[in-house]
Amino acid sequence: MPAGSAPTPSTATATAPGRGSPEPSAPRLRQRTPVRARISGPSAGPAAAPRRSGVALVASLLGFTVITIDVSAVNIALPAIRDSLDGGMSGLQWVVDAYTLMFAALMLSAGALADRTGARRAYAWGIALFTLASLACALAPGIGVLVAARVAQGAAAAIVMPASLALIRQAYEDARARARAIALWTVGGSVAVAAGPVLGGLLTDSAGWRAVFLLNLPVGAVILGLLVRVPRSPRRPAALDLGGQLTAVLALAGLAFAVIEGGHLGWTSGPVLGAAALALAAGFAFRVVEARHPRPMVPPAMLGDRRVAVPLAVGFAVNAAFYGGIFLLGLYYQQLRGMSAIAAGLMFVPMSAVVTATNLVSPRLAERVGRRPVIVAGQLVFAGAMLAMLPLAAHTPVWLVLVLLLPLSIGGALAVPALTALLMDVVPQDRAGTASGLLNSFRQTGGALAVALFGGLLAGADGGFSLSGMRIGLVAVAALLLATTALSRLLLPRG
Repeated sequence: MPAGSAPTPSTATATAPGRGSPEPSAPRLRQRTPVRARISGPSAGPAAAPRRSGVALVASLLGFTVITIDVSAVNIALPAIRDSLDGGMSGLQWVVDAYTLMFAALMLSAGALADRTGARRAYAWGIALFTLASLACALAPGIGVLVAARVAQGAAAAIVMPASLALIRQAYEDARARARAIALWTVGGSVAVAAGPVLGGLLTDSAGWRAVFLLNLPVGAVILGLLVRVPRSPRRPAALDLGGQLTAVLALAGLAFAVIEGGHLGWTSGPVLGAAALALAAGFAFRVVEARHPRPMVPPAMLGDRRVAVPLAVGFAVNAAFYGGIFLLGLYYQQLRGMSAIAAGLMFVPMSAVVTATNLVSPRLAERVGRRPVIVAGQLVFAGAMLAMLPLAAHTPVWLVLVLLLPLSIGGALAVPALTALLMDVVPQDRAGTASGLLNSFRQTGGALAVALFGGLLAGADGGFSLSGMRIGLVAVAALLLATTALSRLLLPRG
């Protein structure tokens, strides 16, 4: 039976042990028992619930990890991609942002898709598409084909992200157990972001940049195999707002084009001004469409709740700092310091260890002192991380570089688990997929725009690495984090 098959009356009846049945239906129940056993094994009793929850968590964690690794691992492979496919700084930015922008834009509808079709079915579709798109990336003959394949990857990742979190919400009814499961899910994503550069460097130096994408193929197969053992997800009414989705894609694409190409073509060039105008017009149209739609993909009431709106702003700022920092450091290590891909990747090993440890501590700390203090502290540490990197130069001692990066490892890992758990607790269960999609859309948009900003600033007049541009970007992101810290302190509940 396919992983995403809809429940039928016969399977629903057969999986309700202990209930009496009319005599004529007994033979059909005996015939269907092997099918039920094959799908979920001896899971009819209550003792099997933790096993099913565990399988759902592992499947969700693997998917979240693999779509996240593709962001940070590719950052280390960028110089090799440039040399292989003749892509300039603009091309490299699009390799990163084609993925994250499509990820961000389509997640708005993908959350509703997870609610409408069932989280397990949506998740299976997303993983299958992501695996095929990864193969297309690995086989890309030129930068244009690679960017197009990255768009498909981003679309698939947009489906996977909210569906993975909705699977966890479905599997864990107890709030405390759910918070811990979400913390583990967050750990997987954070570790993937931090460890991705290490893996990207190892694969790029040993097997070439195409191996970064080929690695996704066996992982996708394992996830699809695990989903067979996950119970089918209920379908809930959720409208697919095509008008809102189209205007959101146009707004983000126009904004990204303006920011990326503004640093190369000039901020007053015709294409850049046209893209900026498109972003403004599409953004206004999005607001009008959502206000008039009977079931908008971004419910105004949800955005009107400060417990939702503030986490969205914080998620945007945190990802801007982290993804922008990873992009910056990958180029700093290789272009300014002349490191190999594997050496640059190994520079992220201490960061990976600190991110993992902090993610494990964050949920317990939030239970003890409250989520708001943890979210506020994480952002303050992150803002300090941006400012701590200002002294970096070509000959900064390696040990000092590693010390300066410690706050970068701690800030997001401290804030994100508490942030995600807070959002999942304040929205009703039938809106879990929508809320997850909204949060991650804001986070990915923050990351994409930070890459666009840093990419434009890092390209010096001679095409080399610009230290002054790097410092301008760091100060801008630090200011953003301080602003969202103030919002968190003033508007979020302490508990």
